[in-house]
Amino acid sequence: MKYLGWTLLAVVLLLGGAAGGIVALNLRGEDPLPEQAEAFNATPQQVERGRYLALAGNCAGCHTTRGGQPYAGGLPIKTPFGTVYSSNLTPDEKSGIGSWSSAHFWRAMHNGRSKDGRLLYPAFPYPNFTQVTREDSDAIYAYLRSLPPAPAPNLAHRLRFPYDTQAALAVWRALSFKPETFVANAGKPAEWNRGAYLVGGLGHCIACHGPRDSLGATQTQLGLSGGLIAAENWYAPSLADPHEAGVADWPTAEVVALLKSGIAPRGSVMGPMADVVFRSTQYLSDADLAAMASYLKDLPGAPAATAAPAQPAAVLRRDAGTMARGAKIYDQRCAYCHGDQGQGVPGAFPPLAGNRAVNMAQTANLIQVIAHGGYLPATEGNPRPYGMPPFGHLLDAGDVAAVLAFVRGSWGNDSPPVTQLDTMRR
Repeated sequence: MKYLGWTLLAVVLLLGGAAGGIVALNLRGEDPLPEQAEAFNATPQQVERGRYLALAGNCAGCHTTRGGQPYAGGLPIKTPFGTVYSSNLTPDEKSGIGSWSSAHFWRAMHNGRSKDGRLLYPAFPYPNFTQVTREDSDAIYAYLRSLPPAPAPNLAHRLRFPYDTQAALAVWRALSFKPETFVANAGKPAEWNRGAYLVGGLGHCIACHGPRDSLGATQTQLGLSGGLIAAENWYAPSLADPHEAGVADWPTAEVVALLKSGIAPRGSVMGPMADVVFRSTQYLSDADLAAMASYLKDLPGAPAATAAPAQPAAVLRRDAGTMARGAKIYDQRCAYCHGDQGQGVPGAFPPLAGNRAVNMAQTANLIQVIAHGGYLPATEGNPRPYGMPPFGHLLDAGDVAAVLAFVRGSWGNDSPPVTQLDTMRR
């Protein structure tokens, strides 16, 4: 019995120490709130700057439902752990941030903690917003306080156990989150540093373009090397790999054009990125877009893969029957826009021959576009964009696999075929 008692005491002490450590890690970098709310008198210039910064962060994209009042929240955000609903950011006293001080708002941005002290789920990208300066946080707060209040109540999240508990969230944060401040790289020019701040902080690009671990945390050490947006079945390609979405060899003007209008001579945007351009980047200044381009063009290149010996295309074991089936579907459904030889139509329909989006190893986006269609964003530089109609109601999984196998193996393309199993997973 004596040994059992000592064992129990040791277990209790161990658990207590672990709990204390988790609490301490969740409080690191967190300043105490002022005992009395400080006076906050926003200037028109501060409100306007906040409006611009909210666009840079695409805040309305998550905090506005389709047809709903801007920033009133309620948008369901699906995650592998359940559904999180965005919160009301209007100055409504009961449901929004009307009773929040600028310090409360800063704590949410920098530390991921709500006004009442609850830990926030990282569907709100505070692991990136933690880099936002207090000055910019106050400007966004000033802008949100200028909006019409919306009495829309916040919806309860629908997460599976144990992910719906504050204890589980505290453990996740202890392992995966640390408050940070943006530190300029003294060896880089001001434009590069501005781009790093926008891409890594407000723009939170890594939230989509970065791989995640089994607990859903962004693997920051891998940078912008590409990530699967699991809930949407889209792949955000690597921004460092020239075979995916790297822009190191693009002229700055083309990178700016892509972010400003959604189209550029070497590529265009669809899917979730089209929404980012539509709601966010098209409204940014050319100077800020050029800064982002400066940073993105300077990203370390993707590590070189072990080169395989050159092999003839036949080694890919293209099935003749599948290729013939795909060729027939392409002729019936695709050639009218994309051309008999996959050459496309300049300014309208992209070429498929030599297209890096077609030849990427990750084929999720190709399957999504064929099944559900896709449109470029309507922007000032491209007000009437051409689009891709959905074919999911006309083509079964085998048809989709066949036409993609044909496209990825024709006109000089030499990429592995898509299988029917791949299409069924989407």
